[in-house]
This record gives sequence, structure tokens and C-alpha cells, in this order.
Amino acid sequence: MSAAVDPKLLEILVCPLTKGPLRYDAEAQELISERAGLAYPIRDGIPIMLVDEARHLDEGEPARHGRS
Repeated sequence: MSAAVDPKLLEILVCPLTKGPLRYDAEAQELISERAGLAYPIRDGIPIMLVDEARHLDEGEPARHGRS
């Protein structure tokens, strides 16, 4: 089971590509950048904020909570 991400960390993280806000998807253990269309993985409670490691939202399942 993956560890939870520290809420304080989530408050300061932004998408490295767009510098925009991220949405936490606890079920998928990803940080979603709606603006960039990317989902950054969270491994062992650590966000992997590398564009090369991110999943393109249009290549996999759509964002679970829809677009804002």
C-alpha cells in the first residue's frame, strides 16, 4: 500500500511544465496537471515530478474527476 502524501507538500508543488496547480488523485497515487494533460506518479509517498515519468492523460484513462 502506498504512503499518503504530506498535505503541506501538496500545497507547494506545481506542474514543472506549466507551473500550474496540481490535483491529488489518492486512488491512482498521481498528481494531475489538467493544464498539461499529465499525471505525475507518486511512489512510496514521493511525487515524481519529471515530465518524462508522467503519464499523458489522453493515452490512458481520463482523469477520474473530470476537467475543471
